[in-house]
Amino acid sequence: MKRYFYTIGVLACLIAFSGCNKWLSEPQPARPGLEEFFASGGAAAIQVVNGAYVPVQWEYGSTYSSEWWIGDVASDDALKGGQNVSDMSAGFELDNFRVSDNNAILLDMYQMNYQGVARCNLAIEQIPLIAPDSIMTESVKQRLIGEAKFLRAFYYFRLVRIFQELPLVTVTIKSSSEWKQPKATAEKIYERIVADLLDANSKLWTLSQIRANPSEIGRATKGAAQALLLKAYLYQGQYAQAKQWGDSIINSGQYGLEPRYSDNFSIYNENGIESVFEAQYSEEASSDYGSFNPHFGGTRGTFTTVLTRSRSTKMPKLASGGAAKGWGFNKPTQSLYNEFEDGDIRRDASILNLPDSMMSNTNEEIYLGCRYLSRKYALMDDNNNALWNGHETRSPINIKLIRYADVLLMYAEACNELGDIAGATATLNYLRSVRRSECANPATQLPDFPYGSYGSNQNDMRLALRHERRVELAMEGHRWFDIVRWGIAKQVMDDYKQNETAAVQAEMGTFVKGKNEYFPLPQYELDLSGLEQNNRFK
Repeated sequence: MKRYFYTIGVLACLIAFSGCNKWLSEPQPARPGLEEFFASGGAAAIQVVNGAYVPVQWEYGSTYSSEWWIGDVASDDALKGGQNVSDMSAGFELDNFRVSDNNAILLDMYQMNYQGVARCNLAIEQIPLIAPDSIMTESVKQRLIGEAKFLRAFYYFRLVRIFQELPLVTVTIKSSSEWKQPKATAEKIYERIVADLLDANSKLWTLSQIRANPSEIGRATKGAAQALLLKAYLYQGQYAQAKQWGDSIINSGQYGLEPRYSDNFSIYNENGIESVFEAQYSEEASSDYGSFNPHFGGTRGTFTTVLTRSRSTKMPKLASGGAAKGWGFNKPTQSLYNEFEDGDIRRDASILNLPDSMMSNTNEEIYLGCRYLSRKYALMDDNNNALWNGHETRSPINIKLIRYADVLLMYAEACNELGDIAGATATLNYLRSVRRSECANPATQLPDFPYGSYGSNQNDMRLALRHERRVELAMEGHRWFDIVRWGIAKQVMDDYKQNETAAVQAEMGTFVKGKNEYFPLPQYELDLSGLEQNNRFK
């Protein structure tokens, strides 16, 4: 499946989602139109859906724009990091509640996800029109439509939880007269997300069907659709529906927890038993610095590894002889480090506490008093030796976007909010028992709920689940979106600021409740579309 993601040269030119009216109105010489492109039938259908997956991988447009810039850096889990406070100004804005409508990371996130939507719209419109052939059996046709529906829901889910209100486009934009689209409410966008996922679930293959066809591994499955349905309903506070889909994916028996937690983040265990949906990356000698703009190269590996590795030249060398250093962004906070219980093996699998002896330049390595590094996708072995050096910026490790542990914790949350404390307790204790088995002293570490100060009641279970999500999913881009949907972002961020170092406090703005939970629509896109800015930012 990894190799299929890159067969999109013609496709990218057909459906690039940009504001260039000249491109929209004038045919390009030697470029096929839609009829010519889809004349190849099933082969074209597979290619157009493969192209719809590609924006899942994108992390660079006008700047570096991985989703963890919001999910981690905007939250109490991470500082921006980098060489100094001036390094990556767009990230500094997100870190400190100083975001403008010209933020380059937000513009990239807006554009990359809408490019994904555009590719999905094309597939959803055209594939039903393709006649059966040796490739396009009815089963394959339905699966491809299901994949496109899942991906469209995935892109809109990413967009709505960042911007809340934005255009809802479900057709292919074919002319400049169709370019300007009205905004939809978050409720309407979630309605479309759910409708797409319900249809996708009826069409997608199960994980076991995909695994029976190894070349298809990496494609969306029924489990992925059910997990995203669980997530979408949970974000809307519709707990009964969330629990229903949690039951479905759990009872399928298709997924499980990795016996060894760190295997979730090993390049030798991609698409493992705990993976529900992950971004597929590959190592290629032709990797480049190109953005997601189809005219400027393409993505083959992830930037996350080099973005989050140590800036130090004293890090262990690779077997190839290349330097293992990185750029030091997305630095875990002391607040996150302290959240882990004593002996929890997940802490050292998530956070690297770099000793002074490994730092060649403490002024660059220690950012506003923080020495910690994000470890999960830094591609290190158990001894913190760096792996990979196929390209100086792009790493081949896949990024897990939905893990089964995430599913279990969301399911437990839905159970608890419905008053099923026993169901929530059983699910939480199952997760903790698997993680406990790796601890040095499993008889005393990560005990079953209720434990510590938690009593056996709904409110304490709620607090325990919030703690567990923070440590289980640390540095995976979930924290910000969790505290916003729980309605506690103001309280969490104020407490975080109060307890941070004076150096961090000096850079932070003031969190404004009712405003800073979401982000402004990019002014560049407003200028193109004629839309008005969302009310909270006027």
